[in-house]
Amino acid sequence: MPLTKGGRVPVADDDLGPVLADVLAASHRLAPRAIPALVRDAGRRLGLTDAGAYVADLQQRNLVALLGSEQARWPGADAGNGDPETLPVDGSLAGRAYRTETSQLSPPDEGTGRTGWIPIVDGIGRLGVLWVTAPELDAPLLRRCEALADLLALILSTKQPYSDLLAETMRTRQMSLQAELLWAFLPPRTIGSAAVTSSAILEPAYEVGGDAYDHSLAGDVLHLTLLDAMGHDLASGGCSAAALAACRSTRRAGGGLDAIAREIGRTLDRWIPERLLTCVIADLDTATGRLDWINCGHPPPMLIRDGHVVADALARIPGPPLGLTGYDLPEPRVHSVQLQPGDRVLLFTDGVTEARSTGGELFGEARLADAVVRALTDDLPAPETLRRLVQQILVHQGRSLHDDATVLLAEWHPRPL
Repeated sequence: MPLTKGGRVPVADDDLGPVLADVLAASHRLAPRAIPALVRDAGRRLGLTDAGAYVADLQQRNLVALLGSEQARWPGADAGNGDPETLPVDGSLAGRAYRTETSQLSPPDEGTGRTGWIPIVDGIGRLGVLWVTAPELDAPLLRRCEALADLLALILSTKQPYSDLLAETMRTRQMSLQAELLWAFLPPRTIGSAAVTSSAILEPAYEVGGDAYDHSLAGDVLHLTLLDAMGHDLASGGCSAAALAACRSTRRAGGGLDAIAREIGRTLDRWIPERLLTCVIADLDTATGRLDWINCGHPPPMLIRDGHVVADALARIPGPPLGLTGYDLPEPRVHSVQLQPGDRVLLFTDGVTEARSTGGELFGEARLADAVVRALTDDLPAPETLRRLVQQILVHQGRSLHDDATVLLAEWHPRPL
C-alpha cells in the first residue's frame, strides 16, 4: 500500500506530520508483507533515497530483513538467493544501533551517499533497526528517520501477535510444542515507565521446558513473576502456563502476593497434580521503592546497588515449592525491603547458576554477579545486559544448555524530586 510513486521527495520538518499520518492510516489494514513497501515509500517522502526494516531474531543473534514485494536492500547487501538478508547483532553497524539503542551512521560514500541505522524501539522494548540511505543524513533528516522508526515500532508490535510471516522471519528453526505454548503466554521481553524498567530473557528459546516470566505495570506497581516448573516436557510448559494464568487472574482481581501463591498451588493441585514449581513473585512500588516478594523454593533474588551486589540483601528462608500436597505446609510469607534509587533486582532460575562447562564447572552465582555488574558498568540498557549474560552462559556450557535459563532484571530509577 504505497503512499506515493516515483523518486525521493524532500520534506520540511513541518510536513513530517502528514507523512506519518498517512503511514498510520495505511497501516490499519496493511498486510505484514506490505510493510517494506510502506517503509520505503514513506522514507522517500521524508527525503531519503531508500529505506528498509530489519527485525531481531528470537535469540537476538541476527537482524533479519523484512521481505516484501519491493524489498529494499542496503548498498552493502549481498543479493544472495532471495533469502532475507541477515546482519549480526555482534560485529555490524546495524547491530551496534540495536545493542546501544542509538542511531549509527556509516562513513560517506561517493556512490551511495550515507547509510544510517536507526533503532526500532517499542516503548523501551527493542525490535530491530531501520536502514536508511541519502546523499547526506543531517540532523533534521535523522530526526525524521527516528520518527518513522518510532511509528514502525508501533506497526510491528500490533502486527506481530497474529502474523506467521513475522514469526517465521524472527525464527531460525522450528519450536518444540512446549516452547510454542509458553511463548504464547509470555509478555514482551522489556517493559517500563519513567520510574522503572523490567527486562527478561529466556533460553533455550526453541526448546524451553518449564521456565516462564511475567511482568506488568498497574498504576505505580510493577509486578514480577519468575517460574520454574519441574521437568522439560509438554506438561512442564502447561504447568507454567497455568501458573501464569492463575497469577494474572488473582492479581487482576485485587489479590496480593500471598493470594497469588495460594491460587497457583490450588491450580496445580487440581489440574496438574504431582508437578512441583518454584517461583519468586514480587511487587515493586515505583513511587516509594518498597519491594515485597514471596520465594517458594527458588534461588533468592540479587540486589545490585552502586555497581555491586549487596551480599544476601534479599536472601530469606524460602517457603516450599508450590504443588506439594498432603503436607501441613506453612502459608507463603511476604518479605519486604526498601530500595534506593538506581537499585536493580535480579531474578534467575537455577538453570543459570547450575549451567556446567564441558569440564563440569558450574557457572555459579559469583560469575553471574560479575557478568551482570560488568555489563551495567558499561552503561548498557537492561535488554543488552541480559543478552550478553545469556551469551556468556551459552559459551560456558558449550552453546548447548541442558536446563532452562531465565533471567529478569528490574531497575528502579525514579525521577528526582
